[in-house]
Amino acid sequence: MELATTLTSQSFQNVVREVGINPNYWYPVGWANQLAPGEVMPAVIWQLKIAIYRDFQNQLYALEDICPHKGVALHKGIVQGNHLACRYHGWAFDGTGKCVSIPYLPSQQKLPCAQVRSYPVQEKYNLIWVFPGDQELAQKQLPPEMPEFDNSDWFMVPVSARMNAHFSICNENSMDVFHGFLHQNLQGWFDPVLKSLQATEAKVCAQYDVSYKGRIAQFVGLSDRADQVTTRTVSVEYRYPHYYSSLEGMSALYLMRLPVGLTASRSFALFFFKIRLPKWLKQLVTPVLQKLLQRFVFMKFLNQDIEMMESEQQTYLANPQRRYVEINPAIIAVQRLIVRQYKQFMQQSSQLSNNQHVDSQQMVNNNVTQQTLKKNILL
Repeated sequence: MELATTLTSQSFQNVVREVGINPNYWYPVGWANQLAPGEVMPAVIWQLKIAIYRDFQNQLYALEDICPHKGVALHKGIVQGNHLACRYHGWAFDGTGKCVSIPYLPSQQKLPCAQVRSYPVQEKYNLIWVFPGDQELAQKQLPPEMPEFDNSDWFMVPVSARMNAHFSICNENSMDVFHGFLHQNLQGWFDPVLKSLQATEAKVCAQYDVSYKGRIAQFVGLSDRADQVTTRTVSVEYRYPHYYSSLEGMSALYLMRLPVGLTASRSFALFFFKIRLPKWLKQLVTPVLQKLLQRFVFMKFLNQDIEMMESEQQTYLANPQRRYVEINPAIIAVQRLIVRQYKQFMQQSSQLSNNQHVDSQQMVNNNVTQQTLKKNILL
């Protein structure tokens, strides 16, 4: 659906700062190359604590981060073969969450019925992805496609960050190209113009015309000279729950969001762009150049954003009833999408609970009927 691009005052939805996530999507929890075989890492997806471990055959598993014996965090445990053993008493669980051994019980003794929930997990684009929702939907949903990832024509820079802010604040920051004013001392973009805006049930797409100038613009090929002003079209898409943006085939950004809690979020970003270097030289300097760009370019921009997002969060917490004025229709569209996705999930959960209640009640009724029939037959 095409939306108006006029910058006029619109109703700001404070409720968006309180909603949860739709868990029926894949969420990134960490960089895959930072979890070696035999290691365990903790993760939190919207207040849900998960222990992720890699066995010695390089297979990933994701379990609820709570031992059913004493409640100790399983991420403190030890990998034994393809099992995860709790650090406290050594109770070991397989990748399905089933207790498979207790070291101080005789081998012939039956194990207690101790089970932790397991979650679908996969490794893709050097990221570990977990599906916290309905496991039957995990095969239908897929992580974002990144055709640039294995393409040698593109130079990639991975960047991750933590921010003490609700994920809606972070998502609005990513969609809001008008905040280039914040980055003016870093030779960021300027004079943005919202050209088009579209929205569907699961996506918001916007196009902005923006101008660039300076050494950074020259380095990434936006202009031939540092003192030259160049205007380009930036496409930004919020494909719930993650982001994608591109700059006329010259650069691309995949920004994966990890909502942690009401006031905490993480992000995992992959920046792709083309640099004017021979392929052999690019391969040679890639590790060093990635670190330099992370530290002296991307993190400088990101740290300025984080400061603003955390300030916005603190102001909201101080007075959740305060009303704000928004004029960018792209932000309103993102807010509506976030709220809509959460409401849809809650409605689906409610319907499922009602169906389960009906099924349980039917089982009770059937049992009563069977007992009555049996009693009548005996009489």
